[in-house]
Formats: sequence, structure tokens, C-alpha cells
Amino acid sequence: MPMPWAPVVSLTEDDRKQLEALLRAGSTPQAFAFRVQVVLRVAEPDCPPNLQVAAELGCNRRTVAVWRARFVRQGLAGLQDAPRSGRPRSFSPLGTC
Repeated sequence: MPMPWAPVVSLTEDDRKQLEALLRAGSTPQAFAFRVQVVLRVAEPDCPPNLQVAAELGCNRRTVAVWRARFVRQGLAGLQDAPRSGRPRSFSPLGTC
């Protein structure tokens, strides 16, 4: 079965430094840091396929494909959580809403 074509991710030196800084920062949310890790890996010179990156990072190949494509289309902003529809959750420390 032929391998589907994945968009090539190329990073400028400034982009790479910014992504690496986000990855090292202790205040970066884990989900965002994982997405940054995916982008950094797919942008390496060996141009790994989604399946290889997924195996290395312990996730699904579709997950890698989604974040690769979103980064290519939207850049760093594409790695942020998308707005969700519906009423926002409410939380009260006392257990009442």
C-alpha cells in the first residue's frame, strides 16, 4: 500500500528556537508541549513519516498528521486549542454552580 503524502514542515531558525523554548518552559501546558514536540520532530532533516513519529512519541499517526497539517496551515497559532462550541464549564470550589 503506498504511503500518503504528508506536507513538509520547514522551520526557520527563529521558529525552531521559539518552539524549543516553549518545550523547555515549565509553564507550557502538557498538551501544547506535546504538539510542539510533534512539530519539532517532523521538521527534522530526515523528514520522518507520520507513522514513525507516532511510534517514537507513543501516539496515533492521525494525531501526528493533524498537528503537522495545522502547523503548515496556521503556524504556531495552529497548535493552540481551538475554541469549542457550547456553554463553558463552570466550577465552584464549594461544589455549587
